[in-house]
Amino acid sequence: MVLQLKLVGFFLVVLALLHAGFARYFNWRTEFAPVSLINRQMMYVHTFFVAFTVLLMGVLCLTSAPELVGTPLGRRVALGCGVFWLARLFMQFFGYSPELWRGKRFETGVHVVFIGFWSYLSALFLLVGLGDG
Repeated sequence: MVLQLKLVGFFLVVLALLHAGFARYFNWRTEFAPVSLINRQMMYVHTFFVAFTVLLMGVLCLTSAPELVGTPLGRRVALGCGVFWLARLFMQFFGYSPELWRGKRFETGVHVVFIGFWSYLSALFLLVGLGDG
């Protein structure tokens, strides 16, 4: 489990860093131009804090995997992470319209990859969190 958590930590750090390109990739300057300033800034701020949370979770896994597996506090933290990623998995199904990916090869591939990734993260953290060490 420790090795898996460290590997997950690496991928979470990468995922967090990818958020830096979201505004450009999703063309937020043009897309949000007609949106009020508060809504536009909330999108940027919330994206930053999602990325920051994912980054911290990745760093936690990279630096403290044995503690996550081997201590009661670590398992509680892992359980919280498992619930976080399980909620994210549900959002993949219920928060996005299939219209965004259905019939589009790349978008469908990304959708499926993230279903797999969120499922793996959920399972790993929940297993660690519910384990007895």
